[in-house]
Amino acid sequence: MISISKRSVAIVSFVVLIAALTLPVYAQATRTLQGQVMKGGDAPVPGAIVYLKNTKTLSVRSFTSDEKGNYRFPSLSPNVDYEVYAVHEGNKSDTKTLSAFDSRALATINLKVNTK
Repeated sequence: MISISKRSVAIVSFVVLIAALTLPVYAQATRTLQGQVMKGGDAPVPGAIVYLKNTKTLSVRSFTSDEKGNYRFPSLSPNVDYEVYAVHEGNKSDTKTLSAFDSRALATINLKVNTK
């Protein structure tokens, strides 16, 4: 017969409890921001440069929109606010924010480039 001490049961119970409490934190290790760059009349804008700024570190990443105006930034921290905007031929979209309070694993923010 296997003998299990009360201390062993307590240690195992504690480890299981800690794992259960931290699981939601690790369940969403990263998130993705995607969207489309458009101009007046909702026409897609291929070749726009989309900038993504991490407001915590102030680092900036960029992505060139594809032939349908789509962009995508994978592997983003869920605990950071990000600012995103697009520039095409000297025209800039409004800056939008992806908040740390937005818990979606896949967030979509469409950007409209102002035309002169």
